[in-house]
Amino acid sequence: MSEVTSRRIVLQPSGVEIIFAWFQRVIAGYCLLFGILYWIRLIGFYPGALWRFDLMPVHWQVAAVMLAVFFPFAAAGLWMLASWGPVIWFICAVTETIMYAGFPDLFGHRPLILFSHAAVALLYIVFRVVIWMQKRPARA
Repeated sequence: MSEVTSRRIVLQPSGVEIIFAWFQRVIAGYCLLFGILYWIRLIGFYPGALWRFDLMPVHWQVAAVMLAVFFPFAAAGLWMLASWGPVIWFICAVTETIMYAGFPDLFGHRPLILFSHAAVALLYIVFRVVIWMQKRPARA
């Protein structure tokens, strides 16, 4: 064995990085579900008020179309562990937060969605901080 071969470093993900990857994939599943639910709303699969695009007020039309496109896009990015996946999810989360917290008279009040977005954002930050702390060089 040569000297160069013996000095090779094998890079493998840590346990936290593996859990973080699965966390992103679980969130990708939820994003895909939310995207499908917005598409169901757009195509009018279910009967009822605001369940068809042509019967929705303009504010719901804009929000539903945007989220129906962005949620599946975020799901793809999160599943592939791409750096842009969390960014697109963040855009969706901020949009729904503004919808349900900023304009509850137009969109209704959904505290569970607001709580879930806040919990996912907090967990994401915790994972990134822990991974950063593991990767930084130890001070002597």
